[in-house]
Amino acid sequence: MTDARLAQLAADLPALRLLTDPSDLEHYGRDWTRRWTPAPLAIALPASVAEVQAVVRWANGHGVAIVPSGGRTGLSGGAVAAHGELVVSLERMNQLLAFDAVDRTLTVQAGMPLQAVQDAAKTHGLIYPVDFAARGSCSIGGNIATNAGGIRVIRYGNTREWIAGLTVVTGTGEVLELNRGLIKNSSGYDLRQLMIASEGTLGIVVEATLKLTDPPPPSQVMLLALPDMDALMRVFALFRARLALQAFEFFTDVALRHVLAHGAQRAIDGEHPYYVVTEFDAADERAQDAALAAFEEGVEQGWISDGVIAQSDAQATALWRLREGITEAVAPRRPYKNDVSVRISAVPDFLHAMQELLTREYPQFEVVWFGHIGDGNLHINVLTPPGMDDAAFIAQCEHVTKHLAVTLRQFGGSISAEHGIGLVKRAYLESTRSAAEIALMRGVRQVFDPNGILNPGKLFIPPPSPDGRH
Repeated sequence: MTDARLAQLAADLPALRLLTDPSDLEHYGRDWTRRWTPAPLAIALPASVAEVQAVVRWANGHGVAIVPSGGRTGLSGGAVAAHGELVVSLERMNQLLAFDAVDRTLTVQAGMPLQAVQDAAKTHGLIYPVDFAARGSCSIGGNIATNAGGIRVIRYGNTREWIAGLTVVTGTGEVLELNRGLIKNSSGYDLRQLMIASEGTLGIVVEATLKLTDPPPPSQVMLLALPDMDALMRVFALFRARLALQAFEFFTDVALRHVLAHGAQRAIDGEHPYYVVTEFDAADERAQDAALAAFEEGVEQGWISDGVIAQSDAQATALWRLREGITEAVAPRRPYKNDVSVRISAVPDFLHAMQELLTREYPQFEVVWFGHIGDGNLHINVLTPPGMDDAAFIAQCEHVTKHLAVTLRQFGGSISAEHGIGLVKRAYLESTRSAAEIALMRGVRQVFDPNGILNPGKLFIPPPSPDGRH
C-alpha cells in the first residue's frame, strides 16, 4: 500500500478488502484470453453496494480507471487490466437477497455464480434457464455484462430475456435502480436493457432481479452423426418441425478428437465429419415416438449417418460432455477464437462461405468449430501450432478475421454473438454497427461515465492521443 492513492482508499474504506500481492494482480488482472500481461494497480473486493459506490467516487477523484470483474471467464479481453487499472471484483458480493414466489423472481448480488443461481431456483421448484459450460465459475454480473447466451437459447433466449431489474453503480458513483421487477413499464427509456451487454462501460451491475420459469418436461438427449455440412440445417429443420427442441448443438470431427483425447468417451463408432447433440421434450410415449420417427426419416433421406439416444441421466451427461468439453479440451493449444452470428435463415450460405474462407486462409492451422445452429451462433477456434510464436500466430489470425468481418457484413451478421467485444474485437465493431450507431454509443457512454474511468479501451478503439497513438 505504498501508493498514496491506495493508502487514501484504504483509509476512507477500512473494511474494504484490497489486494496487491503479485500473484493476486496476475490472477484478477486477466480473463481467458491470456493475450495481455496483467498489470493492475490493485484488486478491490467490495462487500456492499455502498463500498462499490465509494470506490467509484474515489477513482473519479484520483483519475484511476476501473475494470469490473466477475468470474473472468470471458473470451474477448473484457476483464483484462493491463495498464494500472483498479480491478473491482464482485466475488464477495455473491449472496441471494430475496425470492418472490408470486413474481417468481430471485434477487441476487452480481458476484453470485450462475450455478448457484440455478441451484437456488431449483429449491423453489423453478429454474433460471440460461445455461452454458462455464456455469460453475462465471458470475451473474458477467453474464449480464455480455448478454450471455449458451446452449439453450433456442428455447429460452439470451440473458436479456431473464432480467427483471438491475441495480447499477454508474461511472459517477450514482446508484440506479432500473425497472424494479416490473413486467409492464412504458415510462420512457429502458436503461436496464441498455446496461445489458454494455461490458462494464456504463456502470457496474451490483444486484439483479432474475425471472424464473417452470422446469421443462422430461427430456431426452440424442447424438447424431452427419455426413456433410448441408445436412446440419436439414436435420435442424426436420427436428424443429417434429419436436419441442431445448437445444441443438453441432461440432466437427476435429472438435471430437480433442474432447476424446481429453477424457470423454466415444458414443458413435466410426469417423463422421459432423455431429449434433440435441435435447428435446420427451414427456410421454408420443413425443418419444416422434423423435424416433424424425431420426428414421433423417436416415432415409441420407442426412443422418448414425445416432444414439441416452438411456439414463449419466448417458445424457456423457453425450453433452462431447459438446461442452470442447473449450476446455482445446485450451492448452491457446486457441484464437471468433464468436459470430447470422440469421438462422442465412446459416447454410454463411457456413459454406466460412468454410471456404477457413480452408483458403488457414491451410496450415488446425481449426475447431462448433456452435448453436438453432440461434445462428458459430464458434471458430484456431489452434496455435506447437512451437509457434504467439505474436506471429495472432497476427496471421487477425489478418483472416478482417476477411471474416467483411463476410459477416455481407450477411448482416455480428462479430460477437455472446462473448462481447472487449479488447479482442473492438477493431471489427464497424462490421456490425454503422458509424452513426457507434457515435451514439460513444455518446451514451459519455453520459454514464463522463470521466471515462469504467473499463477504458474496451468495446471502442480509444481516440488517438496528441502524439497520434491510441
